Amino acid sequence: MSIVLQTQDLVRRFGGFVATDHVDLSIEAGARHALIGPNGAGKTTLINLLTGYLAPTAGRIGLLGQDVTRMSQHERCRRGLVRTFQINQLFDDMTVLESVALAVSERHGQGDRWWKPLAAQTDTVEEAAAILEQLGLLPDAYELTRHLAYGRQRLIEIALALALRPKVLLLDEPAAGVPTSESRELFEVIAQLPREVTILLIEHDMDLVFRFAERISVLVSGALLLEDTPEVIATHPLVRQVYLGESDG
Repeated sequence: MSIVLQTQDLVRRFGGFVATDHVDLSIEAGARHALIGPNGAGKTTLINLLTGYLAPTAGRIGLLGQDVTRMSQHERCRRGLVRTFQINQLFDDMTVLESVALAVSERHGQGDRWWKPLAAQTDTVEEAAAILEQLGLLPDAYELTRHLAYGRQRLIEIALALALRPKVLLLDEPAAGVPTSESRELFEVIAQLPREVTILLIEHDMDLVFRFAERISVLVSGALLLEDTPEVIATHPLVRQVYLGESDG
């Protein structure tokens, strides 16, 4: 399979502190790949480097065969790399449908025409509704986003990401703060996303990680300790020593 996202010898220093330590990571097209590690392992820093929020001290980042190391966040997003965040970033005063329709409009470069009535934007509304249906959110289309349960709000954030038509979707702790019953439903929906969307996620709930991921990379003190299948990771003595059973944040 082809590699869609790759780092080579990636380093990020904050003064004398090495947050990302010569990381070589390769994510295959269609992958369901998890990034785990104890507190302070550097997981979010690595995601911030991949998306362009942070610039690396050294090393290279490749996206779909192109060097994007010095590209802006916006340009990486335009090329298909989209992320969600640990904390929801939603339009509280919009309905679910309006929120996703706005994201679709932005992708088409028509965000400045949002003043037009939603009913007049047939193609945009149809695309937004199709995304909501895909995620099981269509029954909530006319609800204000702030009125939904937190697990449903996390799905809305994923809907906003899908509206940008990502090729690679980075999920930063999608189940953070979500009750167990809702988080299982959330991951069931994520697992059903088409393989055209490659997924790399950070998640602290190991039960969810082992049920979802097909490959797992373990990050410790900014360095990649091990990458393998969930079966190998779950029983590896070094992994159990440094991570499993600990709380991640």
